[in-house]
Amino acid sequence: MMIKNIADLRQDYSAATLDIADTQANPIDQFAIWFEEAQKAEIKEPNAFTLSTINAQGRPRGRVVLLKGFDKEGFVFYTNYNSAKAQELLAHPYAAITFLWHDLERQVRIEGAIEKVSTALSEEYFQSRPRKSQLGAWASPQSTIIADRSVLEAEMERLDQEYAGAEVLPRPLHWGGYLIRPDLIEFWQGRRSRLHDRVQYRLENEEWMKELLAP
Repeated sequence: MMIKNIADLRQDYSAATLDIADTQANPIDQFAIWFEEAQKAEIKEPNAFTLSTINAQGRPRGRVVLLKGFDKEGFVFYTNYNSAKAQELLAHPYAAITFLWHDLERQVRIEGAIEKVSTALSEEYFQSRPRKSQLGAWASPQSTIIADRSVLEAEMERLDQEYAGAEVLPRPLHWGGYLIRPDLIEFWQGRRSRLHDRVQYRLENEEWMKELLAP
């Protein structure tokens, strides 16, 4: 069935403006301001972003994951180290991530090198997760083909019984965090007539350079 009138779907953005003169010198500080505003706007899962990688055939692949921390070093998320995205990051240790806060008419694009976080940090975060999420990290052979969902449910039940008396569940060695060290961050603010505001930060000789981009 043909979905009609997709070409006619459009919206003129007018929620805010972004003046390069008003942006922070460091893009992480600017991200912190926008992230806080996204939280105050009660956007559902403001920490959700699209993670883009490249596979062995040179094909780009994207999926939505959740940000679990950021600071001046970069942006952190957690996953299964045996997953498809982890294998792609092992072969090509660079990534692009994209946040879209549609209610604020804002987008943030981030690019940079990626590395695993320390074992201690992965352990700390794993132990902060709900027990069912911990069991899920053990139960799911992420990105592999399974016969049906009962495979996962049976493994969850088995693990739940195995660790029934355990106060602390061990972290799987195949599960942990990644840190994206950004070298490019772009802030996009929707504007009327598609003349959007775009402020780009580039890391050059350990210093951030700010530039205004045409929409």
